[in-house]
Amino acid sequence: MKTRTQRTRKLLVLAAATGVLLATAGCSGGLGGSDDGGSDESGTIKLGMLAPFSGSESAFGEYMQNGAQLAIDEINADGGIDGRELELQVEDDACDATAAVAAANKLVTEGIVASVGGYCSGATLPTLPIFDEAGVPMVIPAANSNELVKQGLPGVFLINGTGTQQAAAAVAYAEKSGMENVAVIDDATAYSADLAASFVAQAEEAGLTVSFEATVTPGENDYSAVATQLAGEKPELVYWTGYYQEGGLIVRQATDAGYTGAFLVGDGSVDAKFAEIAGDGYTENVLGTFTQTPDMIEGADAWIADYEELAGAAPGPYSTQSYDAVRVIAQAIEDAGSTEFEEVVAALEGLNDFDTFAGPLTFTKDHTLSGGGFVIVGIDPATGAFILEDDLQD
Repeated sequence: MKTRTQRTRKLLVLAAATGVLLATAGCSGGLGGSDDGGSDESGTIKLGMLAPFSGSESAFGEYMQNGAQLAIDEINADGGIDGRELELQVEDDACDATAAVAAANKLVTEGIVASVGGYCSGATLPTLPIFDEAGVPMVIPAANSNELVKQGLPGVFLINGTGTQQAAAAVAYAEKSGMENVAVIDDATAYSADLAASFVAQAEEAGLTVSFEATVTPGENDYSAVATQLAGEKPELVYWTGYYQEGGLIVRQATDAGYTGAFLVGDGSVDAKFAEIAGDGYTENVLGTFTQTPDMIEGADAWIADYEELAGAAPGPYSTQSYDAVRVIAQAIEDAGSTEFEEVVAALEGLNDFDTFAGPLTFTKDHTLSGGGFVIVGIDPATGAFILEDDLQD
């Protein structure tokens, strides 16, 4: 088994930063929490993860679980936190609010001391008061609706860029490409509607014309009506802010209706399944806003190999964010010397330039990232996978 020291050296090359990334086996004492979340100082430290393992977004659940488990394995191999091992408790939220509430309550009864899950914002939002009431801090790796922040709960931290930051990347790409006439389509879910509204506001502020806006119902197969309208309006770019199941169908049906402009999709659609759903010949003009995946990051080969050894498959979207979510909460627990809610929250707020895949992490006063880290990705015609297209750095 590789030691954490070996793995840390790999990440130091990746992050190009100094310091020990996984210093979670320190000598601070008095850790609260027990096998069932009590105040004993022994037993495993349970982390909970809600993610979609069924439903239309199920592809992301395994990526998130495996990324989190890799971090846990590394920390445990290096002695855990004050000699105590971490354990991951996973529940399926199916990207559904009702299922998520039930799953969150189950995790609480299982004695978790922190949550490192959350993919769909609409499913994550109703779990916030449940974890808050139970005194469970949340380091959310994927869900990024501004509504998560607007709740103002002290234990909620986002390590994915917000919808505002993602929309800014979309607008920046349109401006950089000389596009002046844009459109947006959402699916009315919390994440999608929030991203669409932010895009419209920022596009108009930048002087772009938003010539077409539409909202569709997720889960349907026929989007020909909105596709025909889109083709008639002829915007230079349309931003789809929903998920890949509907996004692939909309791209196909709009192209068949005669739309020839560019499609830009939000991070909820960035997966190889998008190209599979759209079909051959329908993704040449499809781009996405996304944070970089391991294959896009120089120096990540060793981490990818470790992930593949664990999972038996290549890492996908949100595997790195989930990996970092575990590392962030583990560092906070060590720094706090406790699993008590207030002390861990204070430690999270006190993190300063903690090394992650997205760069040095220091939380803002709103518990978000100071920079979103979004780039533009395109689709590899050979594999259907999204690859780096433009880092928006010039």
